[in-house]
Amino acid sequence: MRLSRFAALSSSLLLAAGAALFGAGQAAAAQADFGYVALGDSYSSGVGAGNYDSGSGNCKRTTRAYPALWAAAHSPQTFSFTACSGARTGDVLANQLAPLNSGTDLVSITVGGNDAGFSDVMTTCVLQSESTCVSRVNQAKAYVDSTLPGQLDQVYNAIDSRSPGAHVVVLGYPRFYKLNGTCTTGLTEGERAAINGAADYLNTAIAKRAANHGFTFASVAGAFTGHEICSGSAWLHSVNWLNIGESYHPTAAGQSGGYLPVFTNAA
Repeated sequence: MRLSRFAALSSSLLLAAGAALFGAGQAAAAQADFGYVALGDSYSSGVGAGNYDSGSGNCKRTTRAYPALWAAAHSPQTFSFTACSGARTGDVLANQLAPLNSGTDLVSITVGGNDAGFSDVMTTCVLQSESTCVSRVNQAKAYVDSTLPGQLDQVYNAIDSRSPGAHVVVLGYPRFYKLNGTCTTGLTEGERAAINGAADYLNTAIAKRAANHGFTFASVAGAFTGHEICSGSAWLHSVNWLNIGESYHPTAAGQSGGYLPVFTNAA
């Protein structure tokens, strides 16, 4: 696992504050050199949090997403935010890596859910029977076993090639449902359990590939516990037929209360 450059930098600045031999100008220069690049899909761009940047178009990036919140709090010299709604691994490779270079210190990414068919799984489970839902979940899990690892390797190799010294944080996905919670309509408990299990299955696969590349995997499952759909205090949108694209995505509170602290601890 690579040492967080931001953590190392923070420690050095704290030491520098008390060291007469390390002037304030040197500390400021070190901080000014820090560069952060945020890659990934809708969970990184901030879909569901609102207040989207019109300049980002269909990527729906927002200042309420955890990368922008972290950058606002820590003021890196450079911050490149290329995460995009709907992105798959191939989209990251084709459209998001340009800001990465040998001077990049920190990279964050969420990717893999769209490759595994997240949207279609949820549509199937909402509109069709429990048995059909479970079958579609199992199909997605088979994809995670057979195909996704190679796709993740391509992305992680590309990041490492462009920014070999960067600290890379790969964030996972939350479980969507609190089982036996407050929901009295909608999906069955069997469907909710299958979907939660698929999220865990996907996260396990992503974590393994991240570890094999020396990257840090940061799970958000714990942060969202007690804030799932059916919890009574959800940080995730349930199905919204008036804005289907935000369904099953973190709210602004999910970004600031769930993803941000997890990323901050890992960075």
